Amino acid sequence: MSEVDETPRTYSGAFLAVLAASLLAALGGLIWCYTLGGRLATQQQELTDARQQNVKLAAELRETDARLRVATDELGKSLGLTQKQLDQRAAALMQREQADSQRLQAAQQQTSQQVSAVASDVSSVKTDVGGVKTDLTHTQSDLATAVTQLQSIRGDLSSTNSVIARNHDELVTLEHKGDRNFYEFSLTKGQRKPVGTVSMELKKVDTKKNTFTLVVYSDDKAVQKKDRGLDEPLQFYSGKDPMLFEVVVNTIKSKNEVTGYLSTPKSAPVPPTAAPNGQ
Repeated sequence: MSEVDETPRTYSGAFLAVLAASLLAALGGLIWCYTLGGRLATQQQELTDARQQNVKLAAELRETDARLRVATDELGKSLGLTQKQLDQRAAALMQREQADSQRLQAAQQQTSQQVSAVASDVSSVKTDVGGVKTDLTHTQSDLATAVTQLQSIRGDLSSTNSVIARNHDELVTLEHKGDRNFYEFSLTKGQRKPVGTVSMELKKVDTKKNTFTLVVYSDDKAVQKKDRGLDEPLQFYSGKDPMLFEVVVNTIKSKNEVTGYLSTPKSAPVPPTAAPNGQ
């Protein structure tokens, strides 16, 4: 008779650990499967809803297409056009819109280029204006220098010196100074000629001595300037409020003709039929 081993069976700690891990893994798997099942059900419901929506949209599209065809047919009948002709008109309209869009883009590009060109021109004009200002400054400086270089001679009446011009170019310089009016003249012997608000008559010319005699008629008076020389300020007073006038003869052209100019104050009357030089 054999002996029966009645010793209680014991389980090792490693086995218990494996068993616990397996239980936890199985539990995690169940939870994951449950969650995945819920998500799958949700996605299936969303897919079903999307299919139903697509079916609805397809039905609406078919209905819209049908209405459009009916409208197209009615339009074609009213205009006497076939479907092909309508399609051709639609294509032509699309081409026209595309061409208009291209023209608009080209116009915008051209406008942008023109704006850039105008901006460049404005910059050039600013540069030119700066150059003009510089030239004007130089001109004013040159004018001041030219005025100082003009000959200053004492007149036959006043005790002060008068700045005279000996030729036309110097007379232009005096005109730019702007403080007097100037009237150029040419006198012929024996002929009374109006100059400014007065009149003058050449009486005598001596070409050898470069002298002359003339009479100035002003305010019903005759003022004779006898045997005077070239570039000599011949002065007289004229006007209701007497102002100092000057006559300067620059050239004896012949025994019968001389040329020169009359100088009057800026505030002196101006004849209505003749304006001063430069005005």
